[in-house]
Amino acid sequence: MLYSVITTIQRPTESVRTLATQLAGDGHLVIAGDTKGPDSFDLSDVPGFTDQQLTFLDMASQTASEFRLAKLLPTKHYSRKNIGYLHAIHAGANCIYETDDDNAPLDSWQPRTEFIESARVLEAAETGSTNWVNVYRHFSDQNVWPRGLPLDRIHSKFVEASEFQPPTNEQGHLWSPIQQGLADGSPDVDAIWRLVLDREFKFDSAPSVLLPPNQWCPFNTQTTWWWPVVYPLLYVPSNCSFRMCDIWKSFVAQRCLWELGTGVVFHSSEVWQERNVHNLIRDFNDEVPGYQQNDRIAEILESTTLKPGKENVAVNLQQCYTALIDNQIFPENEMILVEAWIEAVESMRIGLTVGTQKS
Repeated sequence: MLYSVITTIQRPTESVRTLATQLAGDGHLVIAGDTKGPDSFDLSDVPGFTDQQLTFLDMASQTASEFRLAKLLPTKHYSRKNIGYLHAIHAGANCIYETDDDNAPLDSWQPRTEFIESARVLEAAETGSTNWVNVYRHFSDQNVWPRGLPLDRIHSKFVEASEFQPPTNEQGHLWSPIQQGLADGSPDVDAIWRLVLDREFKFDSAPSVLLPPNQWCPFNTQTTWWWPVVYPLLYVPSNCSFRMCDIWKSFVAQRCLWELGTGVVFHSSEVWQERNVHNLIRDFNDEVPGYQQNDRIAEILESTTLKPGKENVAVNLQQCYTALIDNQIFPENEMILVEAWIEAVESMRIGLTVGTQKS
């Protein structure tokens, strides 16, 4: 079962209606609300989409849930999305597609699979203390970069990583338990790009990209696919700026993917973003901790010893946050939330199997 998870403080947007249209039939939509926002969510006018396919989690139903984390998370924060993930996992989701309320699936949008037929494997052309790949430049020859990319890596070059052999199944398809799609219209770029270069943007169609271990590129929560083995890595931290919570989540997830012998995959655009109104200076201020810390966070995570294997995903998540707390990226009380998250996920015994694969 495919479950899509969003958090919103708005009534149904046209983007959400478009998503519901795509889910009509056998998909499910889980919406995590917050203290500000509607007390109900009505998609009954979407053709083919039924009430049974929609779960709206207002604050009362979140705090009344069996998840201890629901009472610990801050309100008025994107991390409320964690409760949406937990609901989807508890309901038996075999794939979680996360997105936002301003991202409308394109006509070409369709459910993805955990194994993909092919991808270009890319790595940074010039090695350094950390290796960053500006994946957006694979999908465009214009000057564009993803939110969270260190500013001194915007013009970095990449090459084919010919020696890396990702895990495959018996059909030779590549195992990819985390996949990120790009967004046309208003792509996920940082405030500097918007303040200087802002315009409607459309990426080129190009082959999918897989980043091998020891290669970094930020990804976000706008149009991202997750499969059960990596559900522990869905966790969104609370004790950081709004504009960095999903980016720092992506760094932890990438580091833990390496212990599974694979990396994140990026696809051509699959949504059109009609971006909600933003204060760009406020966005910039929220991104300053990233401009200052993102490269250091990558260095910390690279130097953190983790355990290989699917059975250690949650353990590795906790170890990553321990390292980030020890290095004062997060305050100590972030671990209280991490532990409550792991407790909830592990109680549902998820993420221990995937399809047949070989190294």
